[in-house]
Amino acid sequence: MKRREFLKTVSAVGAVASTQRSGRASKIDIHNHYYPESYFQMIRDLAGDDYSFDTDATGTTIIQFRGARFFGIQPPMTDVSLRLEAMDRVGIDVQVLSVSVPNVFFAGVEQETQIARGVNDAYAELIARHPQRFKGFASIPMNVPDASLAELERSLDELKLNGVILLSHIRGKPLTDPSFRPFFEEANRRNLCILIHPMMPTGMADQLRDYVLGPIVGFLFDSTLAVARMCYDGLLRDFPNIRWVIPHLGGAIPYLMARLDRGHHDFVACRENIQEPPSHYLKKLYYGTVSTSPYTVSMVRDLIGTDHIALGTDYPHLLGSIDGSVETIESMRIPEVEKQRIYAGTAMAILNNV
Repeated sequence: MKRREFLKTVSAVGAVASTQRSGRASKIDIHNHYYPESYFQMIRDLAGDDYSFDTDATGTTIIQFRGARFFGIQPPMTDVSLRLEAMDRVGIDVQVLSVSVPNVFFAGVEQETQIARGVNDAYAELIARHPQRFKGFASIPMNVPDASLAELERSLDELKLNGVILLSHIRGKPLTDPSFRPFFEEANRRNLCILIHPMMPTGMADQLRDYVLGPIVGFLFDSTLAVARMCYDGLLRDFPNIRWVIPHLGGAIPYLMARLDRGHHDFVACRENIQEPPSHYLKKLYYGTVSTSPYTVSMVRDLIGTDHIALGTDYPHLLGSIDGSVETIESMRIPEVEKQRIYAGTAMAILNNV
């Protein structure tokens, strides 16, 4: 059997098994991170002066961006056996894997394509070995227009990956940059699932060096800024078929939705590209949980409904919690059918190739 046919077969088998495994309701973790063995060495070898490695007080190897910590390397990031043990412990059947920051944007632009292809191939091979347990989001060389479209096609049609991960900005360029529109046009045509992962806010590294403020606070601000810009710019209006997933409960978007609507009412600039108030578009997005607070998840549920919320854990990053994310959903005072929607139903409705 040819490799392409083999991957297609195991993907189909995995899709069915993931919803029926062990005869119980399934759990699909749509936001977590796995890194091929060579990934961190590539950052060491290819990244410029913006990225550096250090060790924190616990002995953990960390990656810094312009002196601000944004990444601590944990064993399950590359160890599949540890990952499977954690999944089994909390009853997660399937993880949709993705490469977090800095994704493929740490080396020269001319190297993005090679890095993306290597990461996506590694994902396809891992999924082929564990078709019932893993799916994956492709990484895309967004600064190389022709290559970004080619890698999207290869990742979905040949490797059978289940969507794409993008960062909240691409080397400082917002996702609303005109150079990215051809990619989003094709993504819209394909009904693509896109997870937008936060990055360190542009130009704020100096303010985020203390107290690990980058990942704790800065990431969520950057998600919020990215989505607000996408909304006011008309990107969400122009590409309604894209299934946008915003992890960490959307940053501050749910809490600022009424304020964003007020901005649309009060300022001409906020009405130039969209006719409807921002909440019209923002309620169509999908929000990953990654929260150990049932109160905040319940608030988002009351605002947009469980059909737009999906289980996410941010595993195995320290600010995530694979145990706490499941416990949070379990402790919510909502009907069981709504819990199952968060656990798996939303993910199954929006992922590609399932």
